[in-house]
Amino acid sequence: MAAFQEDLDPIWDDMDRAMGQLFMMGWEGEEVTPQIRSLIADYGLGSVILTAKNLKSAADTARLAQELQIIARDAGHPVPLIIALDQENGGVNSLYDEEYICQYPSAMGVAAAGSPDLAYEVANATAVEVSSVGVNMILGPVLDVLNNAQIQPLGVRAAGDDPHEASQFGIASMNGYKDAGLTTCGKHFPSYGNLTFLGSTLDMPIITETLEQLSLGALVPFRNAINAGLDAIMVGGCAINNKDMNIMHACLSKEVVDDLLRRDLGFNGVVVSECLEMEALNVDIGFRGGCVMAIEAGCDLVLLCRSFSVQKEALSGLKIGLENGMVSVDRVRTSLRRVLKLKANCTSWEKALNPPGLKLLSKFHESHHSLSTRAYDNSITVMRDNNQLLPLSHTMSESDELLLLTPLLKPLPASAATKFLSEGKATAIDHDRWMDRGSIMSGEGVFREFGRQLARQRRGKLLHTSYTANGVRPTHEHLIERASSIIIVTADATRNLYQSGFTKHVSMMCSLPTPTGKKKSLIVVSVSSPYDFARDKSIGTYICTYDFTETAMEALVRVLFGQLRPQGSLPGSLRKVAKAQKSRQAWLVESYSEKDINSLNTLIQTVSKASVPGSPSPLWGATALSFSLSDPAIAEAHFVVRNSSTGALYGFCATYATATIGHIGALFVDPSKRNLSIGHSLYQRALRSLTSRPGLQSIKIGTRLPGIYPGVPSTEGSVPRLRRWLGALLPPAATVSSHQFASCIIQDLHHWSPPEQVVKAVQRLHVDFDLIHGLGAFDDEVAAHISTYGSWEQYKLYTLALADAEACGVVPTQLLETIAPLGFKVLNSFTDLGYSEDEDDEELNEEPEDMPPVKSIATRKQWLEKFRQEGTAIESARMAMKVFEEARQ
Repeated sequence: MAAFQEDLDPIWDDMDRAMGQLFMMGWEGEEVTPQIRSLIADYGLGSVILTAKNLKSAADTARLAQELQIIARDAGHPVPLIIALDQENGGVNSLYDEEYICQYPSAMGVAAAGSPDLAYEVANATAVEVSSVGVNMILGPVLDVLNNAQIQPLGVRAAGDDPHEASQFGIASMNGYKDAGLTTCGKHFPSYGNLTFLGSTLDMPIITETLEQLSLGALVPFRNAINAGLDAIMVGGCAINNKDMNIMHACLSKEVVDDLLRRDLGFNGVVVSECLEMEALNVDIGFRGGCVMAIEAGCDLVLLCRSFSVQKEALSGLKIGLENGMVSVDRVRTSLRRVLKLKANCTSWEKALNPPGLKLLSKFHESHHSLSTRAYDNSITVMRDNNQLLPLSHTMSESDELLLLTPLLKPLPASAATKFLSEGKATAIDHDRWMDRGSIMSGEGVFREFGRQLARQRRGKLLHTSYTANGVRPTHEHLIERASSIIIVTADATRNLYQSGFTKHVSMMCSLPTPTGKKKSLIVVSVSSPYDFARDKSIGTYICTYDFTETAMEALVRVLFGQLRPQGSLPGSLRKVAKAQKSRQAWLVESYSEKDINSLNTLIQTVSKASVPGSPSPLWGATALSFSLSDPAIAEAHFVVRNSSTGALYGFCATYATATIGHIGALFVDPSKRNLSIGHSLYQRALRSLTSRPGLQSIKIGTRLPGIYPGVPSTEGSVPRLRRWLGALLPPAATVSSHQFASCIIQDLHHWSPPEQVVKAVQRLHVDFDLIHGLGAFDDEVAAHISTYGSWEQYKLYTLALADAEACGVVPTQLLETIAPLGFKVLNSFTDLGYSEDEDDEELNEEPEDMPPVKSIATRKQWLEKFRQEGTAIESARMAMKVFEEARQ
């Protein structure tokens, strides 16, 4: 090392040359330009970054790197250039060559495979490939922790949201790079995993976490990688605003670089700034001032990626800062020593001027291709397949049509599609299969080959079209109607919200029963962030591929058709949720008593007010008395979670039992106390109570009266009396009358017919109704009406009820002279008839023949009171359905 320092003495004396070693610069173009030649030869530039815009193929990259090193040698550089590359795999690869460079999963894709050993193998193979073409520094691994993964643009470039998992896979990748001879540069310090974006391009993204929060999460992978021998760290271009710091640009701050990174974390390696060619920095500071600030903050390499004028401005800024004493000579020499030490560990003139090139790449290509296939096969993740739609070969016949719906996306840098577009024509590599450029929209070709592979695999008809922010168009509706199964591809739907809206719309359409009574199958595939629909349980079959490179799509096809058993699991906290049951807090559950009436009324009102705007609460109109049936044939036992100090109720569960059947009729929890296991505690207590009853043979969820009325179309203004009569059944969100409704129990629905008096009464209003059974009767007209005038929960309850044709039916009601229906009503062993107490409604209130025959009720007032209570009680069944899954958690 002493001889090495002696050889470098002349550079240390020539400060222009010394300052050039403190910069890393790039350019645009596939050939050496006069600008990059001048930066190396005239300004002593010591490090170069290559991007996808510089690289055509492996052979061209090796030639280009060699030419750059020759320019440096001929210009008198005592040490070779650092030649750096972003090659993160997945969707972020600068170098692509189908014949020599293999494709591997992204950081999150590798983490999904669950093997740090695989992470090491992938990183090592990547490093062997890029070092073969003259690269000696890789800008990786990514060490960010996705604390807020759903809105972060970093996405699958990071391993996940668990800091220890990010450390484990990051260090494995780092060791893989280093063992192949590359120098490593972890990024993006202190973290890009939880940024706040203000919206303007002139605004820097902001870190709002405190130092304590950062230390416990985001800094963990950096700390561990430093201890494991990380060579360099890139400091991000973001602001920090918390109680400890108020920093405009992290990479320009001494607090971040010298204090936090070097002093607190003990890092003594090279610090690389984020690219300073940022609009926000130009407006706030200027490139000259920014360069001086970066060096003074403690950065050893200042990154400037493209603009020759900006690069010269930064060089002159550092020279001015050195001349006027703002930057000391010692400060320059300190960074210089770190940079030269880094170079000594990763390169030499012999190595730099003689990259092994295609010869070494050919030697390893077969084994690397096998590794690529294995890595993707192990990463593909089937998060859910609730309805067992996979494999498609078992659930689709040859005559069934499969519809593929894909977003319009730009091809990834490392893809045959991008290579074909950049060349503008087909080459010796068979890119013809990717696109006929004149016949498809821009971006559509990305998934065209995927569609062809699907069609070839199933040997059946495949329909494929794209979707955009314009939503579901008539073309989509027509194709969905034709298909029996639909595959929707999404890419970062949490940021591209049109994809989320489109998918949910199609999901709703698929949930509608077809004329045959069978629903269409829907499979959603996320080809980027797995967080798109990770927690959306309405998407029953959900697959994650983590990128949409050709290799990933090939693995996906094998999974879809059962040729490959998916091995991947969701990274970080998502994996833990999937593999380990959530720990639960045990709450004291007590029996309900009369002293709880006021508290229960308060709880009901709280739950009702917390319902989704525009969707009526399932508890609307209910009171504490609604849950007391006062029927000697039915045993009641209700339970509460009570705050014994204040008397407030946090949760309520109603149970009923006959001699042989038990019912959990209602279960709801204070919205502010949900996800704390209160519902689970109530549910378990209810089960123990019911199962302890002698003679009980079965337990059911919900009550015997799931009566729903979704509404009367407001366009029927010509029949105000009818609207008032039927409107008594409506909840507040759609009501035309404030009156409550009553329920009339009919014990044997199959042998029931409306009383003659009732038939005459409604016929005088020119209204007709009928009773229909089964999903076959649930045609588009019924579905459209309920979807329009009811809530999602109501629609689901209709479909669930009608699935049991023996027990349930629908009464459609309509004006005889119109086609448009007035309403539909689910019937179990009962029907609901609306009665108004409005004295002006004489026709319905004063004619005794309109009252249904109920033997045990002596007077109309008693009938109304009795069945009003039961009618509101049955609304609790809807709440049980809506919150049951949540409550059990």
